[in-house]
Amino acid sequence: MASAACAVSLWLAGCDTDSSSPAAKSMKPLSPQMLSELERRNMPKESPILVRLFKEESEVEVWKQDTSGRFALLKAYPICRWSGELGPKTREGDRQAPEGFYTINPGQMNPNSHYYLSFDIGYPNAYDKVHGFTGSNLMVHGDCSSRGCYAMTDEQISEIYGLARESFFGGQRSFQVQAYPFRMTPLNMARHRNNPNMAFWKALKVGNDHFELTHLEPKVDFCEKHYVFDAEPLANAVDGSSPSLSFNPAGRCPAYQVSPALAAEVAEKTKQDEAKTAELISQGTAAAPVRTGTDGGTHPVFLAKLHPHLIRDADGTVRAVVEPNAPASIFDTFNPPHPPQVAEATTGSVTRSLAPSSPAAAAKPPQQPEQPQQPQQADAGSLFTRLFRSEPAQPAPAQKSENGLEPAKSASPKAAPPAPTPKPVVHAPAPSAAANTTPAKPQQKPQEDAQANESPVRSANNTSGLLNGAQPVVPTGTFDSRWSGLRDSTQ
Repeated sequence: MASAACAVSLWLAGCDTDSSSPAAKSMKPLSPQMLSELERRNMPKESPILVRLFKEESEVEVWKQDTSGRFALLKAYPICRWSGELGPKTREGDRQAPEGFYTINPGQMNPNSHYYLSFDIGYPNAYDKVHGFTGSNLMVHGDCSSRGCYAMTDEQISEIYGLARESFFGGQRSFQVQAYPFRMTPLNMARHRNNPNMAFWKALKVGNDHFELTHLEPKVDFCEKHYVFDAEPLANAVDGSSPSLSFNPAGRCPAYQVSPALAAEVAEKTKQDEAKTAELISQGTAAAPVRTGTDGGTHPVFLAKLHPHLIRDADGTVRAVVEPNAPASIFDTFNPPHPPQVAEATTGSVTRSLAPSSPAAAAKPPQQPEQPQQPQQADAGSLFTRLFRSEPAQPAPAQKSENGLEPAKSASPKAAPPAPTPKPVVHAPAPSAAANTTPAKPQQKPQEDAQANESPVRSANNTSGLLNGAQPVVPTGTFDSRWSGLRDSTQ
């Protein structure tokens, strides 16, 4: 009977002696240290979570609801790898990691990932779709290798996955992911003031401010091709009833309001932040380049372990070549990006002290596109093979600039200016406002180990307007089919 039960219950980690199997990985219990931290912070293990991603700082935050009913920061993780430039993803193959508000349900959790464990971020959401943006299988996953995703170490994604799993077991039907280009501070808004994505980022900042002021998950809708946060129906003046709201991403916005108290707080925060931004600009805060020539980023705590030497390729891409004489012990705790085209270690501002996770990360074979429910591939190959495989020929020595990099060989393409961002508080139906987006021209490059069929192409897209509705896009299985069979066995 025990053998039969084990055969029937393939998911049960207790019947699986292979610690690398999907069942064992996806059902790995939270560590005693994490359980102790949850208890200390008055956060029930089964309470809801919320995830925030920050590209420039290369950080992921996991927030968890405490006994007060509000979210508090539980833990911040350094991101091992993300690809592309700052800015939203707009088309398949642009290497951009998504920015916006997304919803993850149990069907988007993938224990059979080629990248240890993963969850689909839900791109494209309804905002992305209405703007004609394309792309698929954009993940937060392990293995520290990215072509449009947010890549963590295996140990990090294991803990994040476990926190999400316990929240689903506790009844959370979905959790929200907020993906930002950087922390929405006055300094960062001043630094990036010339970026054509600024109107889009200001729209995301509204949702960011709603969350930071309330520590509650903002309700996300959209209409007229822009995001709407925490919309409430207007009370009927005759009978006091509140009509239901119906949002259409491409249609006219219904008459709605934002809670007067919250609207006042957001307006005051916006006023103060904009005043501080203007002050920083007047004091000479330097504007960040629109295009840096780097391919994404890696948190400095990882780069520092590999002693990278920064070089600039003929196409202007800045990448880090790993020091071949780096201590061997480094490779026991870090699975580096592949290919090794990473951002400068000085990119972004680190606002807290973060220590990297320490998974015994083995070197992996060429990666496969993320597809739900595919068998996991076996580990093979050596780390140095992976680091220097497909390494392009080095350009001839050239005069280096003051920053130690060879000069860029070509200028960046220009993007069209963004459209202004509407900021409704009490909103009556209005004609649909179309957003103006200008797709970038692809630059052809060889395709290596494409993740989710993402070809290594970068673009500078002008994505104007506001964001989201975050609908789950890849619902591979329902809550019950994915998780209910595990609930009894894990309690």
